[in-house]
Amino acid sequence: MRKNLTANSSPRELITRRNVLQLGGQGLLGLSLPQFLQAQALQAALPTGQRTEQRIRACILIFYYGGPSHLDTFDMKPNAPVEIRGEFKSIPTSLPGLRISEYLPHTSRIMHKIALIRSMNHGMRFHDSASYQTLTGRVSLAGDTENFGERADSFPCFGSTLSHVRRNERILVPHCSLPYVMNNNKANPGQTPGFLGKTFQSLLVQGDPDTLTYSAGLPQLREGMSRQRLSQREEFRKTVDRLGLFPEVAPSMNVYYERAFDLLGSDTVRDALDVQKEPAATRERYGYGPAGQPYDDDSKSMANVETAIGRNMRGLNLLVARRLVEAGVPFVNVYDYKQQGKNWDTHDKNFSRHKDHLLPPADQAFTALVEDLEERGLLDTTLVVALGEFGRTPRINGKAGRDHWPDCYTVVLAGGGVKGGYIHGASDKLGAYPESDPVTPGDLGATIFNYFGVDPATVIHDPTGRPHRIAEGKPVHELFA
Repeated sequence: MRKNLTANSSPRELITRRNVLQLGGQGLLGLSLPQFLQAQALQAALPTGQRTEQRIRACILIFYYGGPSHLDTFDMKPNAPVEIRGEFKSIPTSLPGLRISEYLPHTSRIMHKIALIRSMNHGMRFHDSASYQTLTGRVSLAGDTENFGERADSFPCFGSTLSHVRRNERILVPHCSLPYVMNNNKANPGQTPGFLGKTFQSLLVQGDPDTLTYSAGLPQLREGMSRQRLSQREEFRKTVDRLGLFPEVAPSMNVYYERAFDLLGSDTVRDALDVQKEPAATRERYGYGPAGQPYDDDSKSMANVETAIGRNMRGLNLLVARRLVEAGVPFVNVYDYKQQGKNWDTHDKNFSRHKDHLLPPADQAFTALVEDLEERGLLDTTLVVALGEFGRTPRINGKAGRDHWPDCYTVVLAGGGVKGGYIHGASDKLGAYPESDPVTPGDLGATIFNYFGVDPATVIHDPTGRPHRIAEGKPVHELFA
């Protein structure tokens, strides 16, 4: 006969295998978990990453899909022939002797806070393979090609790798990406946890270009479930764990249970996504007026270059990224992306598209992010990395455009202890190849992991059990003070 349980029942009477299974069948003691907390939650616990000195608490990686022109932004060649140097003039910056593009006036004011890598390079000439290498630090096993899709042996992106090696730390949300999945539903490799599995997928923060709002599909308390009842159920789970009634449950499951209760009991992340809580002046600083209007430019011609989500949310994405970091998210990917030929992929009209549509809002938003982080005391512990999957060809083509060029391009860094005004590496006189101190995406990944306090030599395993270092490169220590 089934015994009725009451508030006076003993813990042993309350905690039976049947009761726990009944409760679990309701969805983790009556809770509903998002997908990123499910999948492989019952896997056996593995040793976490080898530790080094932690210098940063967060990283915001801004990815300009399509490839901004390094020659028309941060590595100009004013003495090169006109078919190389192009139309743009340079302007002085806050760092004496350093000049950058005239269409980066906001960034020019803070160059003394910024470091540049002018010798980034790799061998992938197609968007998808180059994006994969940039975001994972690995060469795609599919080779240099497009549209190769997700594979079982795909390497994880930096944020997913970091989530994996720190999985036993109680971090509310370890990794976010916004404002959409690049390339719609295909989810190009490089954005995913790859062979680590969906447990380490980033929490997708989706942006709505019509309402300029963000949502993340976070789990909600069921109707009638108070925070007090939620707390009681969490204590119940802990009692189950303390008594060791079910030793077959992997210890790693506790991390996911705890994170689920944390998410349900906290409004921190939800609040971070509500940009209306920011003063109008702050939104305007990132490129939005008091009424939430988009960046003020020629919207009619803009429609021929970008769709609404690219135009209306570029600055707002970085404001949300700052709010997520402030809420405790360690790794945030911001994808500044549209389909090929419609954004930073300037095979034609390179100069008009950069000066009229791409650089002004990106310049304003990036500068606002750096200054905002500094004013809030977050810049020293937050590394900001801005880059594309490659640069553009030194020689201008017949359509006034520049084509793909992974052989040498520029990465922009700020915060996290980087040396302001420092330039690492150099390109040759045409901006075609590294002349000194070449850097690869693998080196960039190793740098990020190292300054998070995780040894780049830490080993992770794919589903076949094969070991892999989390980064093949070496940290670029020269970037940091």
